[in-house]
Amino acid sequence: MSSGLSDQRRYMERAIELGRAGLGDVSPRPSVGAVIVRDGEVVGEGRTEPAPERHAEVVAIQQAGERARGATIYTTLEPCSHTHFTGPCADALIAAGIDRVVCPVGDPDPRVDGEGFRKLREAGIQVAMPLEGDLIERAVESLEGFLHHIATGRPFVTVKFAASLDGRIATRTGDSQWITSEAARERAHLMRAQTDALVTGIGTVLADDPRLTARLDGVTGRPRLRVIVDSDGRMPSTAALLAEPGDVLWVQAEGCKLTINAPRLEAVQLPRSGSGGIDLGSLLDLLGERGCINVMMEAGAALTGSVIDAGFADKVAAFIAPVIIGGADALPAVGGIGVSVVSSALKLDRIRVEQIGPDVLITGYAPR
Repeated sequence: MSSGLSDQRRYMERAIELGRAGLGDVSPRPSVGAVIVRDGEVVGEGRTEPAPERHAEVVAIQQAGERARGATIYTTLEPCSHTHFTGPCADALIAAGIDRVVCPVGDPDPRVDGEGFRKLREAGIQVAMPLEGDLIERAVESLEGFLHHIATGRPFVTVKFAASLDGRIATRTGDSQWITSEAARERAHLMRAQTDALVTGIGTVLADDPRLTARLDGVTGRPRLRVIVDSDGRMPSTAALLAEPGDVLWVQAEGCKLTINAPRLEAVQLPRSGSGGIDLGSLLDLLGERGCINVMMEAGAALTGSVIDAGFADKVAAFIAPVIIGGADALPAVGGIGVSVVSSALKLDRIRVEQIGPDVLITGYAPR
């Protein structure tokens, strides 16, 4: 690889890194990263700010000032061409005198949908795509919640669990602390911080009394929304999660009249599914309408199995510890109905395996 391509890769990687830093903070906006380079020097960079503040390109332009003229910008998503809170980023790039735009992902928002690129080209600005295919894939991954939400109106769903080598999330007595290492748990907290809503079931609340927060240095109030699926309204008023900062959505079945007086707690009622639990499609519709574009399911076997059975899992993140719990009555990671033949099992694509301390994180996508 030439030094020129190596530098371009570095700038695009930095833009992706900046975009990922905004996940969990700017939805329903896409979390975009942008880097402006002139004569081999980074002169401006930025990421999307929460509405109604600036888009990534504008942050980078304002940081670069006059040095933006004749420069190249590396941005993870097609610059917008419409006015909503802020003016069009395409117009801002033209006015700043940007000479070249490197961008791996077009914006499918009907208000943009190629119009940003068209504006730039008509103004004489070169529009290019990164040559390395893995950079395109990584940029798409950083925007997967936004892209999925635009296409379906629903959030992108990641099912996360931590299990032993034999697939157990707790012993036969219910003990589960801790199966995975501190390093794996820290990564899980980062994932919580980067999601818009963390969803769990009432079984987990009653068994573990979790806080469901992202406990990381410098991070407070994440995720912004914690969702408790509790069809029969069994959540106690003493639940630890109610004492933590951030909003809580208590999802009950229609007809349930139980209430808890707690700050930032909202109870909603949704239809039951055929199996008697909450209709998960209705829940995803509700979260999508509220601007959640990334949702993480961090639940027990029953809810995890229901999500997978219904085909709502877009991505699976499984932390596997090198321990064997054993026991026919130990709790499995995935419950639900399951499949009757192996050929019908959920087969994940785009598998990534990463060692984290003594544990392994396996990430894969449901085929679409």
